[in-house]
Amino acid sequence: MSARSDQAEAQLFFPGLIDADDGWVWADDEERMEYQYQHATVMCDELVQTVLAGRTSGLYIDATLGGGGHSERLLELAPEARILAFDRDINALEASRHRLEKYRDRIEMVHEPFSSIAEVLKSRGIERVDGIFADLGVSSPQLDVADRGMSFRLEGPLDMRMDTSRGETARDLIRRVTDEALADLIFQYGDEHRSRRIARSIKRALDLRKAVIRAVGPARVGGVDPATKTFQAIRISVNDELGEVERLLAAIPGLLAPDGIVGILSFHSLEDRLVKRAFADKSNYELVTKKPLTASLREVEQNARSRSAKLRAGKKIEAGAVLSDTQPVDELGAMRNWRNKAREGERAETESRVHRFTRKSKGSTEKTANEKSAREKRERRPEDGRSAGEEESDD
Repeated sequence: MSARSDQAEAQLFFPGLIDADDGWVWADDEERMEYQYQHATVMCDELVQTVLAGRTSGLYIDATLGGGGHSERLLELAPEARILAFDRDINALEASRHRLEKYRDRIEMVHEPFSSIAEVLKSRGIERVDGIFADLGVSSPQLDVADRGMSFRLEGPLDMRMDTSRGETARDLIRRVTDEALADLIFQYGDEHRSRRIARSIKRALDLRKAVIRAVGPARVGGVDPATKTFQAIRISVNDELGEVERLLAAIPGLLAPDGIVGILSFHSLEDRLVKRAFADKSNYELVTKKPLTASLREVEQNARSRSAKLRAGKKIEAGAVLSDTQPVDELGAMRNWRNKAREGERAETESRVHRFTRKSKGSTEKTANEKSAREKRERRPEDGRSAGEEESDD
């Protein structure tokens, strides 16, 4: 047995660093999974049918191709539809090319993050699409493959990049940032309240799971491994996941055709909050799902990772009375005429209200004057020598 194997066996009871020079993280078991891009598609029919809304044709964007399950289902249900699919994971693209071979004339795959969708569409002369769908977050193969370094359960390099061809690794990030900055991102993206203690431990050990255990202990809270939040936070930071989502959401209103539908699956509250806020913009969207849809009990039983999935969808509405610099002159003129007529109507209504108020006030004033005159007359009558009571009795 090699020295490295001896070291691995010696650390089985306390997972930790195997080879600091190579930036390895330790696994709870000795087996490394053989790479196969097998991904269970989450809420497949719910997402695809929501975006299609009964249509059988059109151009659609799959912002997160992954294993190709959602795209495959859309192409099956809409025989005249075409898809432009994006993913920054080259392994996902290769797996999907094989899976979607029979649809190769109706789908084009692009090795880019979804924040580049607007730029890619512009380069192809495409102004609008009929629907957009996305399955946010990390995929099962990325978590389950040791070489990606995204899981604390598997031995692998401290990488965590979704696109292994570019960008800094988790190891580079940890070395670059200060203790304070590392603690801040662990707190912000992982909601880890012991982030400062964990950050100091990571900077000394450069081994994530071992550092977390040293800082907070091995106890599981509610069945969750103590390293879960820290791994999530660093992965989100390495891939700028929330920044990517924000840029996608900002671009979508300019990409969707009127009545086009966007459907987005999110898996944690940070993503879902951004999606919910974007769809709340009534100047761009009509809500298709007033409340997020979730996976069925049957799907959760078959795929435990689907339990946290939330599907939100919105339909693009016309710009309405919102002006933009790109509108034709005649449309601008029509809008001005509409506004002028609206102002005239408002002015006439205001004048009518003023007139009614004036008449009412005038009537009230006249009534008050008459009452005052009558009262003065009654008060002058006793001067003829009789009391008011006597006058009344005479009547």
